[in-house]
Amino acid sequence: MNILAVDTAGKTLGVALLQDDRLKYECYLDGGMTHSETLMPLVDHCLKLCGLTCADIDLFGVNAGPGSFTGLRIGLAAVKGLAFPHETLCAPVSTLEALAAAHTGEGTVLCALDARRAQVYSAAFDLATHTRLLDDDARAVADLAQFVENCKKPLFFVGDGASLCYNKYSNVPGVLTVPPELRGGRAAAVALVAKQMAQRGEAVLPEALLPDYHRLSQAERERAERLAAEAAARNNDTENGKD
Repeated sequence: MNILAVDTAGKTLGVALLQDDRLKYECYLDGGMTHSETLMPLVDHCLKLCGLTCADIDLFGVNAGPGSFTGLRIGLAAVKGLAFPHETLCAPVSTLEALAAAHTGEGTVLCALDARRAQVYSAAFDLATHTRLLDDDARAVADLAQFVENCKKPLFFVGDGASLCYNKYSNVPGVLTVPPELRGGRAAAVALVAKQMAQRGEAVLPEALLPDYHRLSQAERERAERLAAEAAARNNDTENGKD
């Protein structure tokens, strides 16, 4: 089974080719937010070096969210375009689950992506079994305190929001530090989770691929705030008129 996976949810970009249990190709690029320029050349490079074409791919894996809205859209659109000609099945992978899948051991891994406004998209998993302990959601870093203090130790943070968590919880007993170089996402882990999803019958046709942002975009939030402010002003004018 040939699985091509891409990781575009954050500032880094990854492409991997998993053939059954063998990782044949993986590329990790931290060149800034230029996924629209670099993703397809890396996919082309991967296929050529592995001697494959899109017709040879049995499953595509891609981050569905959470993560950068632009990055997610680029990855999903690219995979849809690659999968449509042959109606190849696709796996919409949780970015946070893929982050956890790259780590094993005993204890807990808390995956965190910077969501701005002192929040992180976060989820937690038991390292030994990869059982989910916290669902994917956008949370204030401070709101993780009870979980961090009471979870199974050792505990470490990964993802581009890990530094925010370490800034607050590094002194909690049992919290271990992961070097910044090893906190990022891996396309190989996206491929692994995609494979597991396909085995559970959770892969979908390309037209069914949808992002899961877990939060409104900044433009949508600003629009909602503006509409709420306008509605409050109208209500205030109405009440003053009645007076």
